[in-house]
Amino acid sequence: MSQNSIQVTFPGALKVQAEIDGFTINTDQPVKSGGDGSAPSPFTLFASSIATCAGYFALKFCRTRKISTDGMQVSLDYAWDQDLKKFPKMVISLKLPTNFPEKYHKAILRSVDQCVVKQHIIDPPEFTVDII
Repeated sequence: MSQNSIQVTFPGALKVQAEIDGFTINTDQPVKSGGDGSAPSPFTLFASSIATCAGYFALKFCRTRKISTDGMQVSLDYAWDQDLKKFPKMVISLKLPTNFPEKYHKAILRSVDQCVVKQHIIDPPEFTVDII
């Protein structure tokens, strides 16, 4: 099993920064939550990871079959439930290109449904928290 590591630092205010594989990912909290609103919140990045993962699977499906992706879009919609204090439902929607073959409609939906990020929510990994 290969090991991955993300290093997190705190550059000021409510900003939190992650370093992984030579990339820097900046987060902040919205102004209404006491942050500066200078970067997406961690939850926004989480939701974005689901949407972009779904997009990757749609893109790969089309590329494998040499289907144009011109005009294709993926959207992820979710709404805050004040009583539950969470986002209880997320809807991934796929806008297909104009000339997308109808015979592949169900297949591309199955492909998008295989998003690895979403699969980790359905069957979550074990989490531990340690002091090092």
